[in-house]
Amino acid sequence: MPFPAPADMKRTFAIGDIHGCLEKLEDLLEQIGPGKDDLLVFLGDYVDRGLKPRETVDRLMELAREIACVFLRGNHEQMFIDFLEFGGEKGLFFANGGMRTVMSYLGSEPFLSHSQVARAIPRSHRDFYAGMKRYHEDERYVYVHAGLKPNVALEEQESGDLLWIRDEFIFSPTGIEKKVVFGHTPFARPLVKNDKIGIDTGAVYGGPLTAVELPREVFIQSSR
Repeated sequence: MPFPAPADMKRTFAIGDIHGCLEKLEDLLEQIGPGKDDLLVFLGDYVDRGLKPRETVDRLMELAREIACVFLRGNHEQMFIDFLEFGGEKGLFFANGGMRTVMSYLGSEPFLSHSQVARAIPRSHRDFYAGMKRYHEDERYVYVHAGLKPNVALEEQESGDLLWIRDEFIFSPTGIEKKVVFGHTPFARPLVKNDKIGIDTGAVYGGPLTAVELPREVFIQSSR
């Protein structure tokens, strides 16, 4: 049941995995109607698979000039960064929708190499990817892309778990006092447990893009 916000916690909206679904993002933001006193926490996976990865990043950067935003790094951003910097794990990156992101930066130019893609990325986008956080926390919640290793202190969590963990986190108590808000693993509807809330509802697979208003724990969705 929704409950009133404490006096020391601003209205916060956590937003799940966008994956280039720009129209759903726009519709969701219209429904939320964020104000200057609100905070938007994006849980990662802005790129890959969907039709408009680059345009989604442009929109997020524009939004951050108007509203307080926190951008977490998802495993898809990490794969993209690894590809750009080293050209490694190309098979994993492309198998997970990376070509959509590559072509959104290259346009009609044929893909030849990771260095070619790196040169096509604007400095503002480079700064956006470099500035993403591993996690965020406030008075009541921890926000993370994939989840946490159970019974490990937040500051001791490994990046691989924050970006990739699934069942071990989802089906085990977290062992920390704050409730964890996460994306990464898609569900048909938001997952709500005593110690965690999962809000990846498969927007890029035809499901809605989901946000949760905190601390009321009210869900907002776009199925555009």
